[in-house]
Amino acid sequence: MIMERLSKDWLTEKHIDFEYKKYVLLAYLQQVSECFRTVKLYPSLADLVEHYKVAKSIKENKEQLASHFPQRLTGIEEDSLRLKYESIFNDDKLMGELESILEFSLLKFSDGLQEGKQIYDFVEREIHLLPVGLLPIDASAGYLFLKDASSKTEVFCFTLTLFEQPNAMWRGINTQYVGSYTRNFTHTFEGIKNELLRSNRSLPNPAVYAAETELTIPISETFLPIAKRMLIREVSKSSI
Repeated sequence: MIMERLSKDWLTEKHIDFEYKKYVLLAYLQQVSECFRTVKLYPSLADLVEHYKVAKSIKENKEQLASHFPQRLTGIEEDSLRLKYESIFNDDKLMGELESILEFSLLKFSDGLQEGKQIYDFVEREIHLLPVGLLPIDASAGYLFLKDASSKTEVFCFTLTLFEQPNAMWRGINTQYVGSYTRNFTHTFEGIKNELLRSNRSLPNPAVYAAETELTIPISETFLPIAKRMLIREVSKSSI
């Protein structure tokens, strides 16, 4: 199923009508719930977080709310022939309708986030992240192995980057798919690591981690995103 994304301006675009917006929101959340039912967390969970933050910020920040409002065409300037607009922000009826929409959407987004977080926490508890062999001093680049209940080990190359902002520093991670290995006597984690060392001389001393679970879960939508976050935390701890 290809999920139809909810527009970032869904609150103020088209009709500002509670029943219409309720229909739009519930249709979107039904798709999100279906993704969660099949344990597909991303991008739905990240979308929910963003929509919740935006709705909460709009509710708390009247200036931001005004900037999101469309304008009403009122006429044409005679001299310049430019179109004249006025803000509909001060329309009491529309403001009341929008307040109702915001209250409803915040509640529904919160419910969706709670559902997604419960699934996320459960899956994360069932994933065990361990180093494969000795780790180099610099663990910012290497390989991430994903092993679930299937017979395959999926391998990704990863690179960690440190981003510095005025008030914080945080790490980002980029991954690239390498290949899939059917587990057998030779394709143990150590065996795959040795094979990668022989085939990729540009990464002679990689950090190699394996994320294991007994669950059968979607790789790209759930297993990989959660394993990446776990890997960032693990490398951050070891580099302190």
